[in-house]
Amino acid sequence: MPFRDRTDAGRRLAARLAHLRDTDPVVLGLPRGGVPVAALVAEALDAPLDVCLVRKLGVPYQPELGMGAIGEDGVRVINEDVLRATGVSPVDLARVEEHERAVLDRRAARYRGERHPVPVAGRTVVVVDDGIATGSTARAACRVARARGAARIVLAVPVAPRSFAGRLGDDADDVVCLETPRDFYAIGQFYGDFTQVDDEEVTACLRHAAARRHRPAGGSEAREVEIPAGAVWLRGRLTLPEGATGVVAFVHGSGSSRHSPRNRFVATGLNRAGLGTLLFDLLTEEEERDRANVFDIDLLAGRLCDVTGWLRERPGTAGLALGYFGASTGAAAALWAAAEPGTRPAAVVSRGGRPDLAGPRLPEVTAPTLLVVGGADRLVLDLNRQAQARLRCENRLEVVPGATHLFEETGTLERVTELARDWFTDHMAPAHV
Repeated sequence: MPFRDRTDAGRRLAARLAHLRDTDPVVLGLPRGGVPVAALVAEALDAPLDVCLVRKLGVPYQPELGMGAIGEDGVRVINEDVLRATGVSPVDLARVEEHERAVLDRRAARYRGERHPVPVAGRTVVVVDDGIATGSTARAACRVARARGAARIVLAVPVAPRSFAGRLGDDADDVVCLETPRDFYAIGQFYGDFTQVDDEEVTACLRHAAARRHRPAGGSEAREVEIPAGAVWLRGRLTLPEGATGVVAFVHGSGSSRHSPRNRFVATGLNRAGLGTLLFDLLTEEEERDRANVFDIDLLAGRLCDVTGWLRERPGTAGLALGYFGASTGAAAALWAAAEPGTRPAAVVSRGGRPDLAGPRLPEVTAPTLLVVGGADRLVLDLNRQAQARLRCENRLEVVPGATHLFEETGTLERVTELARDWFTDHMAPAHV
């Protein structure tokens, strides 16, 4: 399996495109699956991210087979070979196109609202998808970029059939593809995890990218870092607003990483409030392949303790109050580490977490702890109530009405950000260092 998931694909694609950083590029992701991949590329290139709205025209009786695609600005691509092979009539084609145009318009309103597309005129545009099958949507996206005045178009995908380049014509100036397998049937066969991407993840990626490009007044310093943890080095991104009053280490949940769009969204909100943030990978890429490590709370907490020591000794963060923000199983690791005598975090926040997995360590936690749970996440809410009963420190349980486990519902992640911001700023003033 060439790629574990879209995060893995995005990291590897970003590494191949690093040479474009100095060209002042714009990155366009194809919805839905291409946007999370594009978000990682945009962050690595420090480039603006936008969605390039295109829709596949699926054969009526076999919708996964594309007979063409449509895009914004009236762009239309038709695969004549597929039309001939399937016998789709002009009437059927028109009916499918009318339906997909309506879907495209709704998606545009959902993803952008009143915001205009990112300007691309005269710039290098990197068009990113999570893979190419027939190539129709990729061609449509390239044509949208060309119609808007792009000076150079680079089509970048993790995987595609060996013959795909010949289908593109001159729609792309350059093509970057990591894998071109011989036996290609569908994009998903080359991913270990090809879970469907929903609209909320797309909008979260776009919100985070926009926030990254509009940093708080007064400036902030953001840099990639490597942190020693025993025999391994952990990769992270440390952001320090000017005059930061504290720094929050994010402890992601199972199957996630420092690139989690939800954690990045919350981190941006904390940065605006003058708090530094460290988003880091708890495991190396090799360690992630063993799923047992993902649920080894003792191991993950030990890594957080190492990261805590690094922050306490690093110039720029050594004198700052320290907080932990944990999500899912990462919340258990945060509380486990907070119970260690040498960590002394000023505050802990759990989002949709599993603090119950910290078990007997809970009574030993002294840091003020906020547990945030979705009102519709009944099982996790019950587990948080049980865990709260074992805490002896200052603590509070906040229920976000209508939110499910991932806080995908409109406004729920914003509420999490507000709660975390207020908890950390209340408990991480200099007097708490």
